[in-house]
Amino acid sequence: MNEKKLSDRLAKVCEFVPSGAIVADIGSDHAYLPAWLILNNKITTAVAGEVVKGPYESACHLVKSLGLEDQITVRLANGLEAVKPEDNVTAVTIAGMGGSLISEILDRGYEKEILSGKERLILQPNIGERTLRLWLQDHSYKIIAEDILEEDGKFYEVIVAEKASEAPTYTEKELQFGPFLLSNQTSVFKAKWADELEQKEYVLKQLKAAKGDQSAKIEKMTQLKTWIEELI
Repeated sequence: MNEKKLSDRLAKVCEFVPSGAIVADIGSDHAYLPAWLILNNKITTAVAGEVVKGPYESACHLVKSLGLEDQITVRLANGLEAVKPEDNVTAVTIAGMGGSLISEILDRGYEKEILSGKERLILQPNIGERTLRLWLQDHSYKIIAEDILEEDGKFYEVIVAEKASEAPTYTEKELQFGPFLLSNQTSVFKAKWADELEQKEYVLKQLKAAKGDQSAKIEKMTQLKTWIEELI
């Protein structure tokens, strides 16, 4: 993967970036995503934020080698602290992390009022999608699109959200599987949950064999297992 050819999951994230957006790519690594967006004339300005010094230096090197210093600002910062008010960011991309970590990054940005509510959030969690959807619901972000893909034997979901005037209300099933993914159950979606079913069955077996009162966990896992069986 490089700035000329992204991985399938990052290419999917880019599909949801509006043309002409000012993008903040958080956890940008080598800054491949913002560089690709600019090289393909989808955007003209971006911020690449990275909290780890090595990837930050790699991003700086890439941006300089492509002559994009005037278009991509690379900052060493924790999460959304890479974004400044004068950036006027209109889209935030966060990809390749767990849903809990993405939620924490958004939470800090929300509490510090870095998120203005005008940004589109384009999120690609590796795991913990339910946790992320719950954060969006609790902070009045409405999910406007979702997608799912398989790459190198792993499944990835992309969740796109925008600030709403009122908090959306999702069912427990929608939080677990995704409202858009549920309404358009692709073969990839079914394949993911077929894989997940085996894991859930193992966990349920372990819970039933464990000491102590596991009834609440068993009930929750049994319900999830039933839902998955209904899907596939």
